[in-house]
Amino acid sequence: MSQTLPSGSLSGKTALVTGSSRGIGADTVRYFAEAGANVVINFRNKAPRAEKLATQLRELGVEALVVGADLTDPVSVRAMFDEVERTFGGLDILVLNASGGMESGMAEDYALLLNRDAQVNVLETALPLVKEDGRVVFVTSHQAHFIRTTPTMPEYEPVALSKRAGEDALREKIPALEERGIGFTVVSGDMIEGTITATLLERANPGAIAARRGDAGKLYNVSEFAAEVARAAVDPVPADNTRLVGDTDSFGGE
Repeated sequence: MSQTLPSGSLSGKTALVTGSSRGIGADTVRYFAEAGANVVINFRNKAPRAEKLATQLRELGVEALVVGADLTDPVSVRAMFDEVERTFGGLDILVLNASGGMESGMAEDYALLLNRDAQVNVLETALPLVKEDGRVVFVTSHQAHFIRTTPTMPEYEPVALSKRAGEDALREKIPALEERGIGFTVVSGDMIEGTITATLLERANPGAIAARRGDAGKLYNVSEFAAEVARAAVDPVPADNTRLVGDTDSFGGE
């Protein structure tokens, strides 16, 4: 991956990315480390993969803390941030990347629990640690961001609705964040090639990815989209707190 943020531009900073042992989260946390930030790698159940990534990032000369936490469990979330506080004292960047809801065998309300309730709880639990001039980034999809005006695939609709509910709940926190000098940006991307969600969608609706690629002309891959997420944590906060990545012509207004 090419340099996304200037080398050394995040020296002395600390960044936590939820769901960062693989995929978009892993690439985002790598970009932060390449820019000199100490990083917190959060995972739910793949400790070896998270540890392997941490080992790679430490070779860049930064500290990398690996913390397992189930974001739907407030006790687990509290323990994660207690460890972050003990290790680093505070946070400069919090990226709310982890999401889901298409997994099999989960309770009916799991998508809402993870994509709305857990996101708000993670932010509220982290807030005492986030420094003035800190940044919070919420990662979502166009299919969720525009769900009120543009229908999505039936297989994805419950997840899309829950992620939009999460986005709305987080946006309600913007005035309180701004009072503390903390910036908040929603990064919304079109379908991303190579993600777990795209794989599950393709399994449920064969041809869906190719069809979306045809409509959009191009779909971002994991590392390209992660670069946009990383930049959102340092670029000026957009006036509407929204960074749209990829084609939006197929989606109506909000």
